[in-house]
Amino acid sequence: MEKLPKIGLPILILIVLGIVFISKSTVTIGSGEAGVLYKTFGGGVVTDEAPLGEGFHLVAPWNKVIVYEVRQQSISDKMAVLSVNGLEIQVDGTVWFQPESNNLGKLHQEKGKDFVSRILAPAISAAAREVVGRYTPEQLYSSKRDIIQKEILEETQKGVQNQYIQVNKVLVRDVTLPPTIKEAIERKLKQEQEALEYKFRIEKAKKEAERQRIDAEGKAAANTILSASLTDKILKEKGIEATLELAKSTNSKVVIVGSGKEGMPLILGNQ
Repeated sequence: MEKLPKIGLPILILIVLGIVFISKSTVTIGSGEAGVLYKTFGGGVVTDEAPLGEGFHLVAPWNKVIVYEVRQQSISDKMAVLSVNGLEIQVDGTVWFQPESNNLGKLHQEKGKDFVSRILAPAISAAAREVVGRYTPEQLYSSKRDIIQKEILEETQKGVQNQYIQVNKVLVRDVTLPPTIKEAIERKLKQEQEALEYKFRIEKAKKEAERQRIDAEGKAAANTILSASLTDKILKEKGIEATLELAKSTNSKVVIVGSGKEGMPLILGNQ
Protein backbone atom coordinates (compact mmCIF):
# COMPACT_ATOMS: atom_id res chain seq x y z
CA MET A 1 0.00 0.00 0.00
CA GLU A 2 2.88 2.36 0.74
CA LYS A 3 4.33 1.79 -2.76
CA LEU A 4 1.16 2.86 -4.63
CA PRO A 5 1.65 6.58 -4.09
CA LYS A 6 5.30 6.29 -5.18
CA ILE A 7 4.24 4.55 -8.40
CA GLY A 8 1.24 6.84 -9.01
CA LEU A 9 3.19 10.10 -8.71
CA PRO A 10 5.37 9.60 -11.82
CA ILE A 11 2.30 8.53 -13.78
CA LEU A 12 0.47 11.63 -12.64
CA ILE A 13 3.42 13.75 -13.65
CA LEU A 14 3.51 12.11 -17.07
CA ILE A 15 -0.20 12.69 -17.53
CA VAL A 16 0.15 16.35 -16.61
CA LEU A 17 3.13 16.76 -18.93
CA GLY A 18 1.17 15.03 -21.69
CA ILE A 19 -1.76 17.40 -21.27
CA VAL A 20 0.54 20.42 -21.31
CA PHE A 21 2.34 19.06 -24.38
CA ILE A 22 -0.90 18.49 -26.24
CA SER A 23 -2.30 21.90 -25.27
CA LYS A 24 0.89 23.57 -26.47
CA SER A 25 0.85 21.55 -29.68
CA THR A 26 -2.65 22.50 -30.88
CA VAL A 27 -3.74 25.66 -32.68
CA THR A 28 -7.20 26.60 -33.89
CA ILE A 29 -7.38 29.13 -36.73
CA GLY A 30 -10.63 31.07 -36.79
CA SER A 31 -12.86 32.07 -39.71
CA GLY A 32 -11.29 34.63 -42.03
CA GLU A 33 -7.85 34.05 -40.54
CA ALA A 34 -4.61 32.29 -41.47
CA GLY A 35 -1.55 31.33 -39.44
CA VAL A 36 2.13 31.94 -40.10
CA LEU A 37 4.33 29.17 -38.70
CA TYR A 38 7.53 30.10 -36.88
CA LYS A 39 9.96 27.21 -36.38
CA THR A 40 12.20 27.92 -33.41
CA PHE A 41 14.77 25.30 -34.43
CA GLY A 42 14.01 25.22 -38.13
CA GLY A 43 14.91 28.55 -39.74
CA GLY A 44 12.33 30.87 -38.25
CA VAL A 45 9.34 32.08 -40.30
CA VAL A 46 8.13 29.61 -42.91
CA THR A 47 7.82 31.52 -46.20
CA ASP A 48 7.95 28.72 -48.78
CA GLU A 49 4.76 26.99 -47.66
CA ALA A 50 1.13 28.01 -47.60
CA PRO A 51 -0.04 29.47 -44.28
CA LEU A 52 -2.17 27.42 -41.92
CA GLY A 53 -5.81 27.64 -42.90
CA GLU A 54 -8.97 27.72 -40.81
CA GLY A 55 -9.51 24.90 -38.34
CA PHE A 56 -7.54 22.71 -35.92
CA HIS A 57 -3.78 22.12 -36.33
CA LEU A 58 -1.08 20.17 -34.48
CA VAL A 59 2.15 22.11 -34.07
CA ALA A 60 5.31 21.24 -32.16
CA PRO A 61 5.21 23.03 -28.78
CA TRP A 62 8.53 24.77 -29.39
CA ASN A 63 7.16 26.40 -32.56
CA LYS A 64 4.82 29.40 -32.78
CA VAL A 65 1.84 30.33 -34.95
CA ILE A 66 1.14 34.01 -35.66
CA VAL A 67 -2.47 34.53 -36.66
CA TYR A 68 -3.45 37.14 -39.27
CA GLU A 69 -6.85 38.31 -40.45
CA VAL A 70 -6.96 37.70 -44.20
CA ARG A 71 -10.50 38.87 -44.97
CA GLN A 72 -11.06 42.33 -46.44
CA GLN A 73 -10.47 45.16 -43.98
CA SER A 74 -10.68 48.96 -44.15
CA ILE A 75 -8.76 51.97 -42.95
CA SER A 76 -10.25 55.48 -42.78
CA ASP A 77 -8.40 58.74 -42.38
CA LYS A 78 -8.72 62.49 -42.88
CA MET A 79 -5.66 64.00 -44.53
CA ALA A 80 -4.53 67.59 -45.12
CA VAL A 81 -3.10 67.89 -48.64
CA LEU A 82 -2.34 70.73 -51.04
CA SER A 83 -4.10 71.46 -54.32
CA VAL A 84 -2.28 72.40 -57.52
CA ASN A 85 -2.35 76.08 -56.54
CA GLY A 86 -1.09 75.47 -53.00
CA LEU A 87 -4.35 75.64 -51.04
CA GLU A 88 -4.80 73.23 -48.14
CA ILE A 89 -7.57 70.67 -48.72
CA GLN A 90 -8.98 68.18 -46.21
CA VAL A 91 -9.65 64.78 -47.79
CA ASP A 92 -11.68 62.24 -45.84
CA GLY A 93 -11.44 58.76 -47.33
CA THR A 94 -11.58 55.01 -46.77
CA VAL A 95 -9.40 52.28 -48.29
CA TRP A 96 -10.33 48.60 -48.41
CA PHE A 97 -7.46 46.10 -48.36
CA GLN A 98 -6.35 42.64 -47.31
CA PRO A 99 -3.00 40.87 -46.93
CA GLU A 100 -2.01 38.47 -49.70
CA SER A 101 -2.71 35.05 -48.19
CA ASN A 102 -0.12 33.19 -50.24
CA ASN A 103 2.61 35.62 -49.13
CA LEU A 104 1.59 35.88 -45.50
CA GLY A 105 4.91 34.45 -44.30
CA LYS A 106 6.90 37.04 -46.25
CA LEU A 107 4.60 39.81 -45.03
CA HIS A 108 5.23 38.79 -41.42
CA GLN A 109 8.96 38.33 -41.91
CA GLU A 110 9.56 41.62 -43.75
CA LYS A 111 6.82 43.95 -42.47
CA GLY A 112 5.35 42.48 -39.30
CA LYS A 113 1.82 42.52 -37.91
CA ASP A 114 1.75 46.33 -37.88
CA PHE A 115 2.09 46.47 -41.68
CA VAL A 116 -0.91 48.82 -41.87
CA SER A 117 0.84 51.64 -40.01
CA ARG A 118 4.26 50.82 -41.47
CA ILE A 119 3.40 50.37 -45.13
CA LEU A 120 -0.24 50.95 -46.07
CA ALA A 121 -1.04 54.20 -44.27
CA PRO A 122 2.05 56.04 -45.62
CA ALA A 123 1.28 54.75 -49.12
CA ILE A 124 -2.28 56.11 -48.90
CA SER A 125 -1.07 59.51 -47.70
CA ALA A 126 1.51 59.73 -50.47
CA ALA A 127 -1.07 58.74 -53.08
CA ALA A 128 -3.56 61.35 -51.82
CA ARG A 129 -0.94 64.11 -51.91
CA GLU A 130 0.15 63.11 -55.40
CA VAL A 131 -3.36 62.99 -56.84
CA VAL A 132 -4.89 66.02 -55.12
CA GLY A 133 -1.86 68.07 -56.13
CA ARG A 134 -2.92 67.67 -59.77
CA TYR A 135 -6.24 69.50 -59.41
CA THR A 136 -7.67 72.88 -58.50
CA PRO A 137 -10.07 73.26 -55.54
CA GLU A 138 -12.95 73.76 -57.96
CA GLN A 139 -12.23 70.46 -59.70
CA LEU A 140 -11.93 68.68 -56.36
CA TYR A 141 -15.22 70.17 -55.16
CA SER A 142 -17.34 69.44 -58.19
CA SER A 143 -16.75 67.08 -61.07
CA LYS A 144 -13.57 65.15 -60.36
CA ARG A 145 -14.55 62.98 -57.37
CA ASP A 146 -14.79 59.67 -59.25
CA ILE A 147 -11.57 60.35 -61.16
CA ILE A 148 -9.75 61.25 -57.93
CA GLN A 149 -10.86 58.01 -56.27
CA LYS A 150 -9.65 55.97 -59.23
CA GLU A 151 -6.28 57.74 -59.33
CA ILE A 152 -5.71 57.43 -55.56
CA LEU A 153 -6.46 53.71 -55.85
CA GLU A 154 -3.94 53.32 -58.68
CA GLU A 155 -1.27 55.34 -56.86
CA THR A 156 -1.80 53.38 -53.62
CA GLN A 157 -1.53 50.08 -55.48
CA LYS A 158 1.76 51.28 -56.94
CA GLY A 159 2.95 52.29 -53.46
CA VAL A 160 2.35 48.81 -51.99
CA GLN A 161 3.52 46.88 -55.02
CA ASN A 162 5.64 43.88 -53.94
CA GLN A 163 4.70 44.61 -50.32
CA TYR A 164 2.29 41.63 -50.07
CA ILE A 165 -0.76 43.88 -49.57
CA GLN A 166 -3.78 43.87 -51.86
CA VAL A 167 -5.65 47.20 -52.14
CA ASN A 168 -9.19 46.68 -53.46
CA LYS A 169 -11.03 50.00 -53.39
CA VAL A 170 -10.78 53.67 -52.43
CA LEU A 171 -13.71 55.88 -51.44
CA VAL A 172 -13.36 59.66 -51.04
CA ARG A 173 -16.18 60.48 -48.63
CA ASP A 174 -15.63 64.22 -48.38
CA VAL A 175 -13.43 67.02 -49.67
CA THR A 176 -13.32 70.05 -47.35
CA LEU A 177 -12.16 73.36 -48.79
CA PRO A 178 -11.32 76.60 -46.96
CA PRO A 179 -14.64 78.43 -46.32
CA THR A 180 -13.79 81.44 -48.51
CA ILE A 181 -12.81 79.20 -51.43
CA LYS A 182 -15.93 77.08 -51.03
CA GLU A 183 -18.20 80.15 -51.02
CA ALA A 184 -16.49 81.57 -54.11
CA ILE A 185 -16.87 78.27 -55.96
CA GLU A 186 -20.55 78.01 -55.01
CA ARG A 187 -21.19 81.57 -56.23
CA LYS A 188 -19.46 80.81 -59.51
CA LEU A 189 -21.39 77.58 -60.00
CA LYS A 190 -24.66 79.39 -59.29
CA GLN A 191 -23.82 82.11 -61.82
CA GLU A 192 -22.93 79.47 -64.41
CA GLN A 193 -26.26 77.72 -63.82
CA GLU A 194 -28.13 81.00 -64.19
CA ALA A 195 -26.24 81.79 -67.41
CA LEU A 196 -27.08 78.36 -68.81
CA GLU A 197 -30.74 78.81 -67.89
CA TYR A 198 -30.82 82.26 -69.56
CA LYS A 199 -29.17 80.85 -72.67
CA PHE A 200 -31.73 78.06 -72.75
CA ARG A 201 -34.63 80.53 -72.60
CA ILE A 202 -33.14 82.59 -75.43
CA GLU A 203 -32.63 79.51 -77.59
CA LYS A 204 -36.20 78.41 -76.88
CA ALA A 205 -37.57 81.82 -77.86
CA LYS A 206 -35.52 81.81 -81.07
CA LYS A 207 -36.81 78.36 -81.99
CA GLU A 208 -40.41 79.42 -81.35
CA ALA A 209 -39.97 82.55 -83.50
CA GLU A 210 -38.42 80.45 -86.26
CA ARG A 211 -41.31 77.99 -86.06
CA GLN A 212 -43.87 80.80 -86.37
CA ARG A 213 -42.00 82.31 -89.32
CA ILE A 214 -41.88 78.98 -91.15
CA ASP A 215 -45.58 78.42 -90.40
CA ALA A 216 -46.49 81.88 -91.73
CA GLU A 217 -44.38 81.40 -94.86
CA GLY A 218 -46.06 78.03 -95.44
CA LYS A 219 -49.52 79.54 -95.18
CA ALA A 220 -48.57 82.41 -97.48
CA ALA A 221 -47.15 80.00 -100.06
CA ALA A 222 -50.29 77.88 -99.87
CA ASN A 223 -52.51 80.93 -100.44
CA THR A 224 -50.38 82.00 -103.40
CA ILE A 225 -50.67 78.56 -104.98
CA LEU A 226 -54.41 78.48 -104.32
CA SER A 227 -54.96 81.96 -105.81
CA ALA A 228 -52.99 81.05 -108.92
CA SER A 229 -55.04 77.91 -109.44
CA LEU A 230 -58.48 79.58 -109.15
CA THR A 231 -59.26 80.49 -112.80
CA ASP A 232 -62.64 81.79 -114.02
CA LYS A 233 -63.61 78.40 -115.37
CA ILE A 234 -62.83 76.70 -112.06
CA LEU A 235 -64.80 79.32 -110.15
CA LYS A 236 -67.79 78.86 -112.48
CA GLU A 237 -67.59 75.10 -112.11
CA LYS A 238 -67.50 75.39 -108.33
CA GLY A 239 -70.43 77.81 -108.50
CA ILE A 240 -72.48 75.35 -110.52
CA GLU A 241 -71.69 72.55 -108.07
CA ALA A 242 -72.73 74.77 -105.15
CA THR A 243 -75.95 75.77 -107.01
CA LEU A 244 -76.89 72.13 -107.57
CA GLU A 245 -76.40 71.36 -103.92
CA LEU A 246 -78.42 74.36 -102.85
CA ALA A 247 -81.18 73.43 -105.29
CA LYS A 248 -81.59 70.14 -103.44
CA SER A 249 -82.22 72.00 -100.18
CA THR A 250 -85.80 72.26 -98.96
CA ASN A 251 -85.28 75.97 -98.28
CA SER A 252 -84.47 76.90 -101.90
CA LYS A 253 -87.49 77.75 -104.04
CA VAL A 254 -86.45 79.49 -107.26
CA VAL A 255 -83.28 78.98 -109.30
CA ILE A 256 -82.74 81.38 -112.23
CA VAL A 257 -79.90 80.12 -114.44
CA GLY A 258 -77.57 82.72 -115.93
CA SER A 259 -78.94 85.70 -114.05
CA GLY A 260 -76.14 86.21 -111.55
CA LYS A 261 -72.82 88.01 -111.91
CA GLU A 262 -70.57 86.48 -114.55
CA GLY A 263 -73.52 84.41 -115.70
CA MET A 264 -73.72 82.43 -112.48
CA PRO A 265 -77.10 81.06 -111.44
CA LEU A 266 -79.26 83.24 -109.19
CA ILE A 267 -81.02 81.52 -106.34
CA LEU A 268 -84.13 82.98 -104.72
CA GLY A 269 -85.45 81.50 -101.51
CA ASN A 270 -88.47 81.98 -99.29
CA GLN A 271 -87.14 85.21 -97.84
